[in-house]
Amino acid sequence: MSLEILPVAGIGEVKPGQDLAALIVEATGGDRLRDGDCVVVTQKVVSKAEGRLVPIDPADPLSHKPLVEQESVRVLRRRGDLVISETAHGFVCANAGVDLSNVEEGFAALLPIDSDRSARRIRDRLRALAKVEVAVVISDTFGRPWRRGVTDTAIGCAGIAAVVDLRGSTDALGRELKVTEVALVDEIAAAADLVMGKSKGVPVAIVRGLDEAWFRPGSVAKEIVRPPADDLFR
Repeated sequence: MSLEILPVAGIGEVKPGQDLAALIVEATGGDRLRDGDCVVVTQKVVSKAEGRLVPIDPADPLSHKPLVEQESVRVLRRRGDLVISETAHGFVCANAGVDLSNVEEGFAALLPIDSDRSARRIRDRLRALAKVEVAVVISDTFGRPWRRGVTDTAIGCAGIAAVVDLRGSTDALGRELKVTEVALVDEIAAAADLVMGKSKGVPVAIVRGLDEAWFRPGSVAKEIVRPPADDLFR
């Protein structure tokens, strides 16, 4: 199996209320999308289109901190200005996902209220507009405990398995896999970020060549969130 990862340029600045799927179709010329593609969309443009922008004081570098408290259901750690908290979605991340990057000065972006629902809406609109059957992944940048650097992960998906369960199958040497579950949509999000980047102004990418068996209706990114009862560190 080989993959192609295609950046979708030319979308421009997304405004609240805009039809994000229509912008994607326009930017792809209407003929670049194919059945079986996976369209990866950054959280930032989804939040912008859904109006999840909140005004803050541009002269106060900490003016977004009340939003962090508002968007947190539980604070796990504080260190200086950094807050690691759990959101209503179940995500454990820095500053409850409240972000100032790639947002007009004087505003902060909040996470979508329901990223899986957002992914389904985009997928349904792409089907209607471009007459294609694609999957959609909404990606966001997360840090990771015990490892430096950030990587993109999936916070929403539609039409593709969030987790591929390999338990019961065998490895290359014929040994049975006992515990292996692959966070497929996280891998797709990270791969797409290689062509989108953080400063290129490319908020959408197409991942092509994925295994047909991975395309599943009804799967949601919430499947990846580990329940607190199973978490050794909370």
